[in-house]
Amino acid sequence: MPTVTSTPLRAHPTARDPIAAEQVVAYVRGQIERGELKPGDRLASERELVLTIGVSRPSVRAGLRSLATMGVVTTRQGAGTFITAGPPALVNEPLGMLAALHGITREGLFEARRVLEVSSVALAAERATGDQLAAMSDEITGMYTSLEDPQEFLRHDVRFHRAVAAGSNNLVLSALIEMVASLHYEQRRVTIERARNELRSEADVHRRIYQAIRSRDPEAARTTMDEHLQRALARMVSEETGGTDASQPPQGDTGS
Repeated sequence: MPTVTSTPLRAHPTARDPIAAEQVVAYVRGQIERGELKPGDRLASERELVLTIGVSRPSVRAGLRSLATMGVVTTRQGAGTFITAGPPALVNEPLGMLAALHGITREGLFEARRVLEVSSVALAAERATGDQLAAMSDEITGMYTSLEDPQEFLRHDVRFHRAVAAGSNNLVLSALIEMVASLHYEQRRVTIERARNELRSEADVHRRIYQAIRSRDPEAARTTMDEHLQRALARMVSEETGGTDASQPPQGDTGS
């Protein structure tokens, strides 16, 4: 009987290899760390990456998807893949899944917002540039012009908080606030239609926050933001339960 020799099976040369995909991530990271790629720069084409890194095209695509999930790159149809420009953004899907898995409460979300935003607004009062102050002012104006359109009002509300975070000039704080604010937006857009009568007072408190920042008064900015977020939690509870009195924070509030 002839001897049968076996050879180990090899992956198809075009198959996606998780280790190879990590090589793609490491390669792009190295370019960024060496200053060869900066925000807004276009990456090499998939074909060029295949030849340079020595991996398959599916592995290149898998690596690029991982980088997109991290918020490092963005793909423009017909134009290529680019290093994300602007402030860093952490995708909120992981936090959303953790919220569902571990039952992160609305109160827990607001507690995180208070810790982050009360600190960032004080920094914004010290550090915000003229352009950043102008961005905040534009969103305040947008709130007042959309008092009859709660969904549009909410978009200006979220963008105002984003502008304040940017004004802190701390990229880590900005990214964390962006992630938490995304979850808040998803929760509140379902209920804000019930808050039409409250929108003007909401715009007013945002204007007071802006005025404290513009006046370079960190303590006033901190106090006003803290009071705003406490009342925002009370208002959100009221919207969800169909109540109307959201003028005071919840009794026994523990910093959420």
